[in-house]
Amino acid sequence: MKIIAGLLLIFTQFALAEKNDKIYSEEEFQKKLSEEVIKKVATIKTKSVEELTKELLQKEETIRQKESQLIKREEIIENSRTDLEKRIVAFEGDQRKILGCIEKNEQDSKKRISQLVEVISNMKPDKASQILSVQDAEISVQILTLIDPIKASKIFNLMDKEVSARLQKQYLHMKK
Repeated sequence: MKIIAGLLLIFTQFALAEKNDKIYSEEEFQKKLSEEVIKKVATIKTKSVEELTKELLQKEETIRQKESQLIKREEIIENSRTDLEKRIVAFEGDQRKILGCIEKNEQDSKKRISQLVEVISNMKPDKASQILSVQDAEISVQILTLIDPIKASKIFNLMDKEVSARLQKQYLHMKK
């Protein structure tokens, strides 16, 4: 039965190769199939059992080798997957540490700004305006946003007009 299936496959391939040349009727197809079966049986008859056994053993060995290669590939893929999972876990740990550090730095920065706000709030407006005029603009604006608005307006009035205008502009953009 397997031989007939193999012959059908061979003949189908043969017929497909000649498909462009000729289209077979059912009768012609059966005739051509019979001829191919007879040819295949004739070649099998001429081969000895020993040759057929050798062919089967060679094919079996080839299948074992391919199976072995597939098993090795599966092991490599599994090892790669495991390694990738470990790297992802390590990356996520590093990411959490970095985010924790960033969050801590932001909290520390807010704490220091709050302390500066308290210091500046307790100063007289003219001294506060002198300090905030020479301070980094971003820090000055952050401090001014947290100070009482009346005290902030007095500080702005006592600053150099250019510095005051620049800080007020930044202050307005920060509010948005």
